[in-house]
This record gives sequence, structure tokens and C-alpha cells, in this order.
Amino acid sequence: MIGTYAAVAAICVSSLAIGLAAVRLCGGRGWSWLSPAVGLALLCAICWATVRLPGDGVVSAIVVAVLTVAAVGYLRGRIEDGGEALRAGWPVALGALLAASLPFIVEGHFGILGTSFNPDMSQHLLAADRLAEGHSSQLLNQGYPLGPHSIVVALNKGLGVGLVQGFSGLTVAAAILASLTALAAFRELSALPRTAGALLVGLTYVAASYLAQGAFKETMQALFLLAFVLALRESDRDCAALPLRFVPASLIAVGSIYTYSFPSLIWLAPALILWFLGKGLWAAGGDDREDSAGRQSPRSETGPAARALGLAFAVFAVLTVPELGRMLDFHSFETFDPNGPGLGNLFGQISPFEALGIWPSGDYRLAPGDGAVPALGYYLGIAFALGLLVYGVIQLWRRRETAILAGLGAAALAYAAARLAGTPYTAAKAIEIAAPLVALAILLPLSQASVVRFMSGMRTKGAPLWLGSASALFVGAASVCSLLALANAPVGPTSYSSKLSEFREQVGDGPTLVIASSQLLEEEHGEPFLAWELRGGRVCIQAVDDGKGIPRGVRFVIQETKSDWNLMQVTPSPSQSPCPLVAERQARQGPAR
Repeated sequence: MIGTYAAVAAICVSSLAIGLAAVRLCGGRGWSWLSPAVGLALLCAICWATVRLPGDGVVSAIVVAVLTVAAVGYLRGRIEDGGEALRAGWPVALGALLAASLPFIVEGHFGILGTSFNPDMSQHLLAADRLAEGHSSQLLNQGYPLGPHSIVVALNKGLGVGLVQGFSGLTVAAAILASLTALAAFRELSALPRTAGALLVGLTYVAASYLAQGAFKETMQALFLLAFVLALRESDRDCAALPLRFVPASLIAVGSIYTYSFPSLIWLAPALILWFLGKGLWAAGGDDREDSAGRQSPRSETGPAARALGLAFAVFAVLTVPELGRMLDFHSFETFDPNGPGLGNLFGQISPFEALGIWPSGDYRLAPGDGAVPALGYYLGIAFALGLLVYGVIQLWRRRETAILAGLGAAALAYAAARLAGTPYTAAKAIEIAAPLVALAILLPLSQASVVRFMSGMRTKGAPLWLGSASALFVGAASVCSLLALANAPVGPTSYSSKLSEFREQVGDGPTLVIASSQLLEEEHGEPFLAWELRGGRVCIQAVDDGKGIPRGVRFVIQETKSDWNLMQVTPSPSQSPCPLVAERQARQGPAR
């Protein structure tokens, strides 16, 4: 517990401080809720740039600590309305922390998130372990983006946080930072709708479901897309006259590259293009109605905008050029093969309606009616939320919320591309990454203060009664669904047994057979985690009831018992053992993301 929450605190504090300082250097005077995402993006880039220097992560920890302290010192006396922002942010941060901790609370212990949902964490643990030891790995050689892994290594070297706790802390921190980032859209609302809206955007159902299976990369990419869209929105509001107003968006894009490699541009590039085209459409129409900030917007600002965009592109290019070669290597990764294993841990295609936030199932992979709730419950929730989304899009259009609409359009295009040319696994990721934006499009117009401002032509004193009722019903239903997904999250142990860690020292690189129960291997996806525990040697793993004998060349046998594991040494045959090195096994199975 201490290691997990130490990682959460370190990531959140560093992200807020460094991100806020970066936004301030770009000309922002007040508190910006873009800073959590900007800071996390910079952490990914900084840690990856320094993790391979001598010290194998020690330098990363030192650099982040120095930058955090320097950022706090720089910000003293330079940020307006900081006290008001903290009063708005602490309920959101606390609520997100409690919600994201629900898997650990329900299971009664801390450990590896989502062990029976998704075995990918074993691959990430191995990659981080290799980084921390200064060694190469298959993921490193394949161009796999390792920015988040570098943050975990910095936590390990700087604070002594274990790798398992580091990844758990990063996953929880991403949920907190996403909820705080959503405050950039809800900051003008009163406390209750502001807090509820930010929490539901940051922990909408599919995002909560991916957190429940330990999929930190998808939750981080969803955060970066949300933040990128809100950064474009802010560039039309408080920062419209600043020459560096697009740099925060470019820094977010940099972090997205170091987290998700070139596929991140499938969302970010169309969002930018659609936003730019949308602004041109309003200008060409000669429409001088109030913009989303309540000001008369000029018909054209082509020159200053072009220069500001040019500066942002230059920043993006300089910071991502070192990763260009690895991005080229990553294009051949097995996930991008439409003829490869397309289901991953899924049972079939995931419904895109899950992005609406009302899906009453603890397992997002189940089809309507396959769980405890009848199929009718799903369809009623879909119809209700879809109607609210249509209403929200109409209101966003009327108020010329170009950035949010562009983000929705980009997410829709990314999902269509994944569904038509990709696999069910990649299509599911597209749904998760889009989900916070969909929640934002529903909730922002529904909040009472926003509705009154959006519907300026109605001249009403308050929002219609049905909108208030619909808002309360949606918030209640969507909250229950998200909490259900989090409460259903399996949490594996930090290690499968303390004895396995001891046995790793005893067996060394001697060929070892592990005999475990079918439940552990099949239902709980335990095989890659057992390999992780015994990494560094040749390991065969088989079920206790599969009828196979001891492979030739094996020197040690570790067998699961009712209470623990037993180690036996056997006389090996003179032939070479067929058991693969753990690193070779991990490379072949590879993480699906």
C-alpha cells in the first residue's frame, strides 16, 4: 500500500508542478487544469530521455526531483487564483483516488491489477526490470514506446518503489490526472456539478474497465486525447493572444508519442485538422455570434494563428525526432497485423455503445444479457444516453465548441478505421480512448449552468426541468456502471509467493519445470506471471493434470500445493532442455498493445 500510494503522490505532484510551470512559461497567468496532462506528458519524455544514462534510472529520478522543486520555486507568486483552483481540485482528486482504489479495497490487498482479465502486465514488468538493470529487451528493440515504463523505473530507483507498485501507482495517478484535466471544461460550474462531471469524464465506464485490467497505456492515451482537445479549446479562450498558445497541446502530443508511439497520431492529427477546418467554416460563414467563451470572435486570425501553430509544430518536432527511428521500427509490431490474433483477451467485438457510459456489467467484454442484468436494461441505457449525446452535440454545435466536436469526429474516424481495417482488440482500444470525450459531450451541455448559457436564444431563467432530471439520472446510472467495473477488478498478488522469489535465487538459470493448477494457468492467466517471478532462467510451465512428464534436461521442479509451492531437484537427462528462456517467451507472446 505504501509503495503504491507513494508512487501516486510522486507522479501527481510532479505532473502538476512541472505541467503548471510549462503552461506558465507559455504565457498563461492563471491556474490551468491542462497542467496535469502537460506534466505527465513531460515526465514520459524526460524519464525516457534519461533512463538509459549511467545509473539505469537514478538520473531520471534526480532530474524529475530537481525539475519538480525548481517548478515549485518558479511558480511561487506567479500563479493567480491558485487557492480557488485547489479548492475546486481537491474533491475531484480525492474522489478519483477513492474510486481508483476500489479494486484494492474490494480484494483486500494491493498487487497486480487485472491478472485474470489481462496478462500483459507481466510483459511490462519484464521490460521495466530490464530497463532498471540497464539491459536491452525485445520490446526495446522493437520500438515499443517505453515512456511510462521509464517513469516506473525512476520511481524504483528514486523512492525504492517496487515495479508492481510503480505500475499500480501510475495507473491510479492517470485516473486522478484525467479527472483533474476535465476541470478545464467544467471550471465555470458550481461545486457539485463540476466535481461530478470531472469524475465521470475521468472515470467513465470503459476507462474504468481498462483501469480494472491494468491497461495503463490506454488510459493515459485517453487522458492525452482529452487534454489535447481541451488545449485547443483553451487556445481560443484565455490564451487567444499568446504566441505560444498551442505549445501546451504540442507538449501533450509529445507525451502521447512516448506513451503510444505513432498510433497516437491517429487521434491527435484528425482532431487538429477538423478543429482547424471548423474554425475556417465559422469564419467563412461570416458568423459573428458569441463563441464558447462568450466573446465576439474575429472572422480571421490567419497570420498570428499560423505563426503560433508553426512554433508548436517546431517544439513537437524537436522533442520527438529522437524517437523517430523507434517509431519506424514499431510499425511492424504484431498488434498491427490484421491477420494476427485479433481478439486478445476479448470474447468478440465490443459494442461502441459502451462509450456512452451506461453499461451495467462488471465485465466490459460481456454482451447485453450475458450478465446479471437483462438485455433490456442495456438497450434502455443505450437509448437514453444516445439521446443525450445527440442533444449534447447539437448544443455544442450551436455554441461553436469546435475543439470538442473535432475530438469527437477524430475519435469516430479512429474507431471506424480500427473496426474496418483492424482487429476487435484494436477497435476496443479505440472505444476506450474515445469514451472520456463522449462523456464530456454528454455532461457539459447537461449541467444547468451550461445549458442556460448554451440556449441563449430561449431567454429562460433556468434550465428546463427535464434536463435537470435527465442529468441526475445519467450521472447516477453512469456512476454505478463505473463503480461496478472497478469493484469487479481482480487484483493479483505483488508476487505469487514469497517462496517463488526465493526459488529464483536457488534455481538460477537451471532449467526449471513449474507445475500449477489449471485454474491459475487458464482462468487467472497465471503463466506469464509465474515466468516473471522466475525470470532469468529456462522455465517450462504446465498444468498439474495435463498428463505430461518432466521434460528432458530439467534440473528443478516447482509444484503448487494447497498452501504454497514446493521445490525439488531432479537428475537431468544429458540432453538440452527444451524450456525457453523467460525473455524469449515474453518476446514471442508480447503485450497486445
